[in-house]
Amino acid sequence: MALNKKTMHIAIAGNIGSGKTTLTEMLAKHYKWMPHYESVDGNPYLNDFYEDMLRWSFNLQIYFLNTRFSQILELQKLPETVIQDRTIYEDAYIFAPNLHSMGLMSTRDFDNYSMLFEMMSSLIKPPDLILYLRASVPTLVNQIQKRGREYESSISIDYLKRLNERYEAWIETYNLGKVMIIEADHYDFPSNRDHLSEVIDKINAELYGLF
Repeated sequence: MALNKKTMHIAIAGNIGSGKTTLTEMLAKHYKWMPHYESVDGNPYLNDFYEDMLRWSFNLQIYFLNTRFSQILELQKLPETVIQDRTIYEDAYIFAPNLHSMGLMSTRDFDNYSMLFEMMSSLIKPPDLILYLRASVPTLVNQIQKRGREYESSISIDYLKRLNERYEAWIETYNLGKVMIIEADHYDFPSNRDHLSEVIDKINAELYGLF
């Protein structure tokens, strides 16, 4: 049953292959929320980035920042609850600094990017609730292989591990709104309805005080 006491912005955060899109789709269907997915297929930089990260990292991150900022401004005008696949904060606190620390984005570009993010983030309202899908590297690798996107085939285990470490550091200090951590290793949402029901019960308790 859909519960619409007020319009809200729900966001799902998590590493590459953690199951964000699947969970977004299933929760949107259950609650009758409007889903908003990360634009992957139309991204003009993604293929180039995975071929040559050093050359294309800044371009990719600026593209993500620009599109996500524009999307959030539009989503916040809508008269209905929205569930979003990935947040603007993940770009700024996980992906961009990781590229910088790996030597794949120059300090000049990273500083420029960071200043732009700070300005943009001051103009948007944070999500009412972030669902963080925590997944181990083996789970991420398994999911990435299963969906078989060609441009993701070159992602290294070390890269995923570095991202996971940054996700944990970010979620530990995030204080802009409510956070619910979902242990993705323990759930198989597409094939186990009980797993989805368990998460829905937790969301109901968090958002509506229902147990």
